[in-house]
Amino acid sequence: MALHYLAPTPATVRFGMFDAAYPPVMTVASGDTVVLECVSGGTESMPPSEMGLPIPPALQAIQAANLPRMGGHILTGPVAIRGAEPGDMLEVHVEKIEFGAEWGFCGFRPLLGTLPEDFPERYITHIPIDRAKRVCKLPWGTELPLAPFFGVMGVAPPPQYGTLSSKEPREHGGNLDNKELGEGSTLFLPVHVPGANFSAGDGHGVQGDGEVCINALEICLTGTFTLTLHKGGGAKNPLLRFPRGESATHFITMGMNEDLDVAMKQALREMIAFICSRTNLSREQAYTFCSLAVDFHVTQTVNGEKGIHGLLKKGLLF
Repeated sequence: MALHYLAPTPATVRFGMFDAAYPPVMTVASGDTVVLECVSGGTESMPPSEMGLPIPPALQAIQAANLPRMGGHILTGPVAIRGAEPGDMLEVHVEKIEFGAEWGFCGFRPLLGTLPEDFPERYITHIPIDRAKRVCKLPWGTELPLAPFFGVMGVAPPPQYGTLSSKEPREHGGNLDNKELGEGSTLFLPVHVPGANFSAGDGHGVQGDGEVCINALEICLTGTFTLTLHKGGGAKNPLLRFPRGESATHFITMGMNEDLDVAMKQALREMIAFICSRTNLSREQAYTFCSLAVDFHVTQTVNGEKGIHGLLKKGLLF
């Protein structure tokens, strides 16, 4: 299997947009590994010069290019997988995550976040990281251990959607902001266009479930992804409709909707369907098992389409 590298340049990124019409910037074979270097932040989010925090040259070049912009995420890609067709499933295994900067940022701005009525102003803080210690130091002195992941991982959306902001997660993935999808995890995505067209970005250094103020620790990350195609969804996922995940310890289902109650129902229905596809349990049995043994968490409440994810501990059923 081949190893590929894709650097972030004005020609290989999009600023805050998904669209099935975007042509791939690279094509690989199923089973190949792709290193995607990803950068984060518009000019409005950069640290002041007196902080002495260097801005990566690749990020400076992208900012200077004045690219069309819809959402807030700089996405590297898309990468096509040879032979992928609508109805297939793309398996994205996160092999490795590396830091691409010595700092990140977190903040909020008017009309966004979980409490816009309480925080109508603009606020941003720049947070240094210590790569060796794998911690970040907050302005008031608290050190947090880093747990990096990509807030955005997704394929091209259904063609009829046209151009979408990267802000809202949907069935193609996108801005999932799911902290369970770190190094060693796997994301499963339904394919909507020939080639699938995978992109990633929105590096997060650390995040709490909910991502309540609108940002995590936004940071430049480089990800190593192995991309494997499953025709027709594969034997175990013939009816994949929403993104699913898997970590070293849990199976993960997800729901996304502007109504958090509906997102919860989606994540629960996906977990019931997942359990039934892997066992001989009835839907009634799977439903009761979810009440006994599956944990449902609020993924994020700030992306327009809110998120819920269900966690089924490995070894309980299979």
